[in-house]
Amino acid sequence: MAMTPRLDLRQSQTLVMTPQLQQAIKLLQLSNLELTAYVDRELEQNPLLEADDANADDADPPRDGDRSGDDQSGESGTRGDGGADTDGGGGGDGAEAMPGDDGLPDTVFENEWTPDAAGVGPGADGGTGRGGSFDDDQGVERTLQGETSLRDHLIGQMVLDVAQPAERLIALHLIDNLDEAGYLATTVEAAALQLGVAAQDVEGTLFKLQGLDPTGVFARDLAECLALQLRERDRYDPAMQALVENLDLLAKRDIDTLLAVTGVDQEDLADMAAELKTLDPKPATAFDHEVAQPITPDILMRPSRKGGWHIELNSDNLPRVLVNGRYYAELSAQARDKKERTYIHEQYQAANWLVKTLHQRATTILKVATEIVKQQDGFFRNGVHHLRPLVLRDIAEAIGMHESTVSRVTTNKYLGTPRGLFELKYFFTSAIASRDGGEAHSAEAVRTRIQALVDGESPSKILSDDQIVRLLQGQGIDIARRTVAKYREALHIPSSVQRRREKSTALAI
Repeated sequence: MAMTPRLDLRQSQTLVMTPQLQQAIKLLQLSNLELTAYVDRELEQNPLLEADDANADDADPPRDGDRSGDDQSGESGTRGDGGADTDGGGGGDGAEAMPGDDGLPDTVFENEWTPDAAGVGPGADGGTGRGGSFDDDQGVERTLQGETSLRDHLIGQMVLDVAQPAERLIALHLIDNLDEAGYLATTVEAAALQLGVAAQDVEGTLFKLQGLDPTGVFARDLAECLALQLRERDRYDPAMQALVENLDLLAKRDIDTLLAVTGVDQEDLADMAAELKTLDPKPATAFDHEVAQPITPDILMRPSRKGGWHIELNSDNLPRVLVNGRYYAELSAQARDKKERTYIHEQYQAANWLVKTLHQRATTILKVATEIVKQQDGFFRNGVHHLRPLVLRDIAEAIGMHESTVSRVTTNKYLGTPRGLFELKYFFTSAIASRDGGEAHSAEAVRTRIQALVDGESPSKILSDDQIVRLLQGQGIDIARRTVAKYREALHIPSSVQRRREKSTALAI
């Protein structure tokens, strides 16, 4: 074949990440605080952007054409109270579509979902069991100005010690109910009622959390706080326990009664009292900055009169940004040369793109949150043990978006529910297939069944892992023995041999 020069014409398609598209992706994954800081910087740099500080409830209609979402006026805005121009107004020429851009019409940022209207209800086909759960814990390990808050410090430990999604939801609820001293400001019963779980489940999670650093957090009173610290030092013997349980006598300096209840002499009692003084009655004060960073939900949900849920964005968290079209017209008329006109036009395009991106971010978050609420309706109605198997792909396919978009939306976005405040990503849990080809079972629900089987076993008839497999398969759960063993170990349930030995010993005593 002859080697001769020639000229060929080829046509190809490539995906280019323009600066605008990169900005859209970046804004989608920002938390509220990060988004506010970003918008503040843009307001400082772009003379055509202005903050709309008007109260959403008292907002007046646009006047004089300077605050409008009309294409005719060439101005646009996004407001936390709902209405926004999806296409960014007349100055948005050249803007590319962002991830999840579906040509939504002007909309109020709220949704209404009912089982009848959606055709989906508790137990409907939503969790397909394809793949594992979204379990990136980096989103909650945030720092503020180089310092870690108590909440972040505890969450960083919790994600290592608490593996099950249901327990994590309980743990987050308890962490958010710590007071400034580190004491639990709610009761086990109240937490169980709010989350729709058994009190013993909350008690078990609380026991794990009481082993976190700093020692003494999650105590319900001073005596328990001191006891936790003494147990860590291996100094919580019967005499010390009696002293801790009678702190009121120590405060009254009732030495004779204390000597009687502790069974020690006066010298030992003095040593024990001195040791108590070395303990920290307020373990959370070691964190001299804010104990718990207040988290404001991005999405709010409440029961609907139609029997479903009303879901809306929290307007207080949405930046209110407007493009000042009047100022743009004035600057354009006063431009002295092509360079100035180009600069003004670029700033106008950037301002309109930011408004469009903020609006699309809001609608995307709302769509994802609405679908999550739809899929996890059983949890919101009946509690943690009704979490359904759910992976990113399920939400992405339901709303017609890419998994990466759903992943960004569910990080650092919080849903305020009647059961408490939850990060969106905590509603994702892996699945166990059904034997009869029906709906998959949530891994958390399967673990709960294993725990129930072990709790209900007779001391004379301890269940082996093989027997548990057969019982679960009889309930339509397709599960392997090694999976049962893995879940049993994760639940800290001893083997059948150990349980038989322990229960036989208990009967003998």
